[in-house]
Amino acid sequence: MQQTDKVWWCIAALSGAVMVILGAYAAHGLAARTTEAMVSAVETGVRYQAWHTLALMVVLVWRQVQPLTGQRWVLALWSLGVVCFSGSLYLMALAGMGLGIVTPIGGVLLMAGWLALAVVVVKAP
Repeated sequence: MQQTDKVWWCIAALSGAVMVILGAYAAHGLAARTTEAMVSAVETGVRYQAWHTLALMVVLVWRQVQPLTGQRWVLALWSLGVVCFSGSLYLMALAGMGLGIVTPIGGVLLMAGWLALAVVVVKAP
């Protein structure tokens, strides 16, 4: 396994851990501290983080079988997208910080990751 892939696996593992922690908190303790809308925001962040963490791991397994240059772009776009999209929702709900444009930027990064995946697949030998 390449050293860079170890870093990506650690990012995926950390993302999974954060996702479970915040998902559990949203399900069991957050409602007492905030509004239902904020609980829903955390749940949305967790849901998007869950799917993209799983997708990260799938691309990492694919890289073990068939490493392609563009796969790292996919991993980077999804990772940054999760930090911006889900992270901004978490900060809004848990710390009262409204980050405005950061959430939609995160969404665009997530979409760009999926489009980058399509490019990698089309260009694959």
